[in-house]
Amino acid sequence: MSEIVIENVHIAPVAGPEIESGYIRIEGDRIVALGPGPTPGAPAGATRIDGTGCLATPGLVNTHHHLYQWASQGLAQDATLFEWLVALYRVWAAMDAEVVKGAATAGLGWLALSGCTTSSDHHYVFPKGRGDLLAAAIEAAGEVGIRFHPARGSMDRGESRGGLPPDVVVEELDDILAATTAAVDTYHDPSFSSMVRVAVAPCSPFSASGELMTESAALARDKGVRLHTHLAETLDEDRHCMEQFGMRPVDYMEKLGWLGPDVWLAHTVHLSEADVGKLAATGTGSAHCPSSNGRLGAGIAPVAEMLRRGVNVGLGVDGSASSELTPLAGEMRQALLFQRARYGPDALTARQALELATLGGARNLGRERELGTLEPGKLADLALWRVDGPFTAAVMDPVCALVFGPLPPLARVLVGGRSVVVDGELRTVPQDAAGRAGADAHRRLMRLAEEAGFGSAGQAR
Repeated sequence: MSEIVIENVHIAPVAGPEIESGYIRIEGDRIVALGPGPTPGAPAGATRIDGTGCLATPGLVNTHHHLYQWASQGLAQDATLFEWLVALYRVWAAMDAEVVKGAATAGLGWLALSGCTTSSDHHYVFPKGRGDLLAAAIEAAGEVGIRFHPARGSMDRGESRGGLPPDVVVEELDDILAATTAAVDTYHDPSFSSMVRVAVAPCSPFSASGELMTESAALARDKGVRLHTHLAETLDEDRHCMEQFGMRPVDYMEKLGWLGPDVWLAHTVHLSEADVGKLAATGTGSAHCPSSNGRLGAGIAPVAEMLRRGVNVGLGVDGSASSELTPLAGEMRQALLFQRARYGPDALTARQALELATLGGARNLGRERELGTLEPGKLADLALWRVDGPFTAAVMDPVCALVFGPLPPLARVLVGGRSVVVDGELRTVPQDAAGRAGADAHRRLMRLAEEAGFGSAGQAR
């Protein structure tokens, strides 16, 4: 079993006190020891990594994303959420497995380069005859080398049924349930060291019928997997739920049986005090996506209030088309600044922001036993941030340097003890090739959309 020793490193374990200069020992894919000072008893053959000038944190966990959207960045730049969706649904209807593979390769590579070691992916557009889109994303994750939580999304409520998406991008209920069951049976791995776990994820109240929501919840609970959806992102959604269902989004989720410790909700921007109380009482988690919420003018989620009342909150970068080139580590800074802008300078600390990005995310995905902190027995998923640069070295607190400032260089990203990033460069797939794959996916999607008559980049701007 291979052994790695990281030495002379400032450790921010998230659980427990920080260590100003210490070591982390890794055997196989697990952390076996950490502590202050030099490493006791490391074997002569261990791989040694000098962490001088570095900050070690748990690997970051991305709890909401849409990887296919890498291929449609830069469109509908000044739109609200509903305007943006209307502009882009028909473009996305042209995607195929090749587009998804290229977009996911670039998107996951970009996440790894921002310290991310685990990412979810909410994919909910499945046009017919376009190949196995879910398999394409899972293949890309395997190549990039980060843990992957694909959330098999779905929409069955198109325009003809009072929903927002055009009918061309929705599926029939029976087809959705069959495909979702197959995805769980084929790919979900519940083991401790799992690299792939599948969640069940109808898209949103304005694109999924009540029957789809309840049947999906029953399916997920029968299979023992988690549930995910968008909720309370905009005031438009609030009005839609009142008009269509006679109640606000959180109340609608409660009626459908969609609150509980196996559920995490994306965004939760527009919550009442009663809504926050219901999330806290039921153990329902939230994925906070500050950059996307800002880009679309959706608002600022009440993260400080949710944390105060015991709601678990993780971070997400959201889709690349509503949060262009956003690094996951940068969402720590955005979350901190947005909360302070709304509630004052003590609303969120740097260490709370780090916890959102690590342990909060692990809890959302049901993996707090394995991920989210640096502790013996947990998986060796971690990031080493170089905070001794000519400018960052002036910030005496390494966690402050990570969260308050621009993204520090990455010395190393380990996933299960395997080096995915070394000295700021991807080592699992060629970095330039990953970038080209994303650019090629964009060009292919725009061409396919034009050829299919679904729309074009010009129409979507």
